[in-house]
Amino acid sequence: MSAAAQASASQGAAGEASHWRPQSNPWTIAIVVTMAAFMEVLDTTIVNVSLPHIAGTMSASYDEATWTLTSYLVANGVVLPISGFLSRMLGRKRYFMICIVAFTACSFLCGIATNLGELIVFRMLQGFFGGGLQPCQQSIILDTFAPSQRGRAFSVSAVAIVVAPVLGPTLGGWITDNFSWRWVFLINVPVGVLTALAVMQVVEDPPWQEPVPKGKRHVDLPGIGLIALGLGSLQVMLDRGEDEDWFGSTFICVFAGLAVVGLVGAVLWLLHARRPVVDLRVMRDRNFSLGCVTIAAFAAVLYGSSVLIPQLSQQQLGYTATLAGLVLSPGALLITFMIPIVGKIMPKVETRHLIAVGFFFLGAALFYSHHLVPQIDFNTLVLMRMAQSFALAFLFVPTSTLAYVTLPKELNDDAAALFTMFRNVAGSIGISLATAGIRERLQVRMAHMVGNMSPLSQQYQDTVQRVGQALRDYAGVVGDQTQAATAHMYQTFVSQATILAYIDVFAICGIFAWCFIPLTFFFSSTHASGGAGGH
Repeated sequence: MSAAAQASASQGAAGEASHWRPQSNPWTIAIVVTMAAFMEVLDTTIVNVSLPHIAGTMSASYDEATWTLTSYLVANGVVLPISGFLSRMLGRKRYFMICIVAFTACSFLCGIATNLGELIVFRMLQGFFGGGLQPCQQSIILDTFAPSQRGRAFSVSAVAIVVAPVLGPTLGGWITDNFSWRWVFLINVPVGVLTALAVMQVVEDPPWQEPVPKGKRHVDLPGIGLIALGLGSLQVMLDRGEDEDWFGSTFICVFAGLAVVGLVGAVLWLLHARRPVVDLRVMRDRNFSLGCVTIAAFAAVLYGSSVLIPQLSQQQLGYTATLAGLVLSPGALLITFMIPIVGKIMPKVETRHLIAVGFFFLGAALFYSHHLVPQIDFNTLVLMRMAQSFALAFLFVPTSTLAYVTLPKELNDDAAALFTMFRNVAGSIGISLATAGIRERLQVRMAHMVGNMSPLSQQYQDTVQRVGQALRDYAGVVGDQTQAATAHMYQTFVSQATILAYIDVFAICGIFAWCFIPLTFFFSSTHASGGAGGH
């Protein structure tokens, strides 16, 4: 074949690829692949409330049972950035099918585990195969829909990414209370089987997604090793830090050092390797880099606040796990209702302006939490969470849309893997910082308030006497009421300091959200249905 003929054939193939469209309905594909992602994201939080039951059944301590969470997060975090490489090696649809089937099988094994060691191993395998589901889901949506339709398509994806982690504790608590913790895992089996059959029927790889021929495959072992070391150590540090007293623990210091060595080494290696396992060239795209930073901020606040409110309601207000989860559920429903509305607005408003509005509303909603009081009622807590959820609806879809708007489709796999990695790692950081922040601010508030509890204070003495009198008159306490009154005052003191600590952390999160508003104006000036105004 002549050079001219080869060039003509190459141009024809390129033109065919550029006009490729899937045979199945794109919305059917979006729903099917989102089912798989929903199942995986749900499993990151659904187990949390079942840990005491798992510990009891397995004759283990609660601290030992938490390794079922840590093992999942470590394996999940390691595989996320290399999922694009695995998609190229095996073919994206084949890799996606392997992940769904293996995740479902590991869920079944978790449900029938007979001891804690087995459960931890099966959870690690579940996290390893589950790590490929989110990036594959996102890259399939990117290739299935034209850029003008991606905003609406990501509205479907948002149900998995935003709603699933919020519903997890509620669903997990209800299943555990009414059935058994084993059904938290076994419920994945029918969903996984149906999803695998549906993916087999409707999903197909585009022409540029053909598997790399065996003779041309190259495995970047140093890159994979450094990524595994860095992200695995980071996840262990973040998940175990609060229990191990952070950097007061040699265990945490060792894993922090390993995380720094692994992550710095991975970045340096991937930037200079001839055929790296992850193509960091995607970070040269301004919109994608800003999108990664923005989605990281979104995830940190989403996951951090999703932990704080149930923690407050259970530890301070005495709610059950199910009732604490129900505090979050109306907010999840509001997100589901708002996301299509945001999708309707996107073609009419610059997308970056919607993100700015989202961060503004989020900061304002977090400052609204200033109304927390020790005797706060259920409805007020629900309203606070709904205010935060209203703001979150303006962030995920616009950010996901803008992140890929100027990115070549050939980089979609690596981009989706990195985008998901930023979101998940930032979510873990948000949870760790939020829980650590509560403890630190509690100590600060108690130190500031303890001066008012001095026996040398006449006001304190008068209050103790009034409380003691009330205990005698209304509670029937006989004898010296001073000790009972002092104990009551101490409980009130701790309760008020704790509420103030939560207010402080919510305020810090609000300031954090507002700090990202100026960053949104560095995105390209574009509407969801238009092209980029700059790059």
